[in-house]
Amino acid sequence: MNGLGGLNKSPNGVVIGLVQLQLPTIATRADVTAQAERIVALVAKARANMASMDLVVFPEYALHGLSMDTRPEILCTLDGPEVAAFKQACRDNRIWGCFSIMEANPNGNPFNSGLIIDDTGELKLYYRKMHPWVPVEPWEPGDLGIPVVEGPKGAKLGLIICHDGMFPEMARECAYKGAEIMIRTAGYTAPIRESWRFTNQSNAFCNLMVTANVCLCGSDGTFDSMGEGMIVNFDGAVLAHGTTGRVDEIITAEVRPDLVREARAHWGVENNIYQLGHRGYTAVKGGAGDCPYTYMHDLAAGRYRVPWEDTVKVTDGTSCGFPAPTRSYGEGQVPAVREAAE
Repeated sequence: MNGLGGLNKSPNGVVIGLVQLQLPTIATRADVTAQAERIVALVAKARANMASMDLVVFPEYALHGLSMDTRPEILCTLDGPEVAAFKQACRDNRIWGCFSIMEANPNGNPFNSGLIIDDTGELKLYYRKMHPWVPVEPWEPGDLGIPVVEGPKGAKLGLIICHDGMFPEMARECAYKGAEIMIRTAGYTAPIRESWRFTNQSNAFCNLMVTANVCLCGSDGTFDSMGEGMIVNFDGAVLAHGTTGRVDEIITAEVRPDLVREARAHWGVENNIYQLGHRGYTAVKGGAGDCPYTYMHDLAAGRYRVPWEDTVKVTDGTSCGFPAPTRSYGEGQVPAVREAAE
C-alpha cells in the first residue's frame, strides 16, 4: 500500500518524494549558484506537485555533478549561501528536504555530505559519507558516524550516501540506532542498476526498515545517471519505482512508520535485526548474545585483513588519476563539529 503515491494520505502516513534530478554540469562558482537556485525551484515544484508530501529528497551530487572536482572555489560550507537557500526553501514551502553538498575540508580532501532540513528551515541531520566509492571518488571518509533523527510525524530518519548502501553494516547501523526510514542518495550510473535494486530491497527486509533511494538522472555529455527512484517497504516489497529514466520526475509513495514499529515488536520469523543479538532463543533463554563474527572483532581491534589481502591490486586512486595519498586517516584533522549529527 502506498496511498496511490501519497495522493490518499492516512493519518499515520509519511509521504516521500524522490527527485530524479537532471545530472548537472558544474565548472564555476556561478554554476553552483545557478544549480542551487534550480534545486530551490524544484522544492517548490514538489510542494505544488503534492500537497501531502512531507519530505523531498534530492540525489547525491545534485549541486556539484559527477566531475569529482575538488577545487576550493566550487565547494560548500554549512554556513554558506547554498545551504542557506535550501533552508529558506524548506521554510517557504513548509516541507522537509534532504540535500547533498561537497563540503570544504581545510585539512584534507572535501567531504561528501548530506543534510536533512526540517519544515522550519532548521538543520536536523548532518552526515558525511562513510564509504566513498573508491577508487573513483576522492572524498575524505566520513567522521560523524551515522546519525538518526526524528523526522515528519515522529518517524526516525537515517541517511546514507550511494556506495554506503553496498555495505550491509551501514543499513544495520541505521536500524540499530532506531531508523524506521533510511534514505539513500546516489549519483550511480547504469552499470550499477541491478546491484542498486537488490541492495535497496535487502537493506529494507534485513532490518524491517523502509528505504527511500534515488539517483541523479540523465546525461551531462560524459556520464549517464539512471534515476531509479525506489521506495521499498520494510518487507522488501517495492512501493514505487522510477524505471523510465525521466529527468526531474518526482517518485512518490506514502510509507507507514507505525507499521515498521508494529513489525519490529510483533514479528517472530525474520525479525533479523532483533535476532542478530538473540541467536536461537527458542533453544536458550533470551538467545545467545555473543559476537561470533571474526570480522567484527578484527575491525574493532584495528586488525581487519581479508585472507586475500596481499593479492589486492587497487588500493589507492591512481588508476582514476588521483595522486597516491600520503596522509593517514585522522592525521591533521580538526575534530568534527557534531551539531545536528546526533
